Amino acid sequence: MNMIYKTTWRLRLWKDTHGQDLIEYALLAGFVAVAAGATIPPVADNISTIYSKITSTMSLVGSQS
Repeated sequence: MNMIYKTTWRLRLWKDTHGQDLIEYALLAGFVAVAAGATIPPVADNISTIYSKITSTMSLVGSQS
């Protein structure tokens, strides 16, 4: 019975697509930011500032859990 439960759980995770579009949009936004930073040097400083703010916020949230 335990093996059937594990197999069912794995199949359910494989078919679960909730949040997939959000991840795709985030990857696309990251690609656009990197491309803009590579082509327009002044934008690179702004992108670096934004990523450092995100990193510090994520580390702060991670330390609270």
